[in-house]
Amino acid sequence: MAFKRIGAARWEGDLQNGKGALSTPQSGLFADQNYSFKTRFGDDKGTNPEELLAVAHAGCFSMALSAVLGKAGFTPTKIETRAEVTMEPGMDPGPTVTGVLLIVTASVPDITAAQFDELAHAAKAGCVISRALAVRVSLEASLA
Repeated sequence: MAFKRIGAARWEGDLQNGKGALSTPQSGLFADQNYSFKTRFGDDKGTNPEELLAVAHAGCFSMALSAVLGKAGFTPTKIETRAEVTMEPGMDPGPTVTGVLLIVTASVPDITAAQFDELAHAAKAGCVISRALAVRVSLEASLA
């Protein structure tokens, strides 16, 4: 059975001087978090879509790796993943995410480096967010 997770965004004003707010209405984890041109392409305090993509990928991959390790008979004591999303601003038709680097360090008793590398690559291939980066995106648009 399919299920949905919802994120919401509000934007006011033009691109460079406007401001926005991001919310997670289902979980209530955050509401009206600041985002803007300057939080996305500069150093102002706030978040941005690429940062949220990175944290989603890091979290998803960590869980996928735990699952893959478990199926192979290993129980990790700790998995720490950093996802670095690269965005190229000068591309046509506009800024483009060109890659994601997953950097993982894990403590897994009784596993060899070769086994861990093989299972980490299997987790990357099976991670929901890794697979989502290549999906078709649909759009429904209407004027208020």
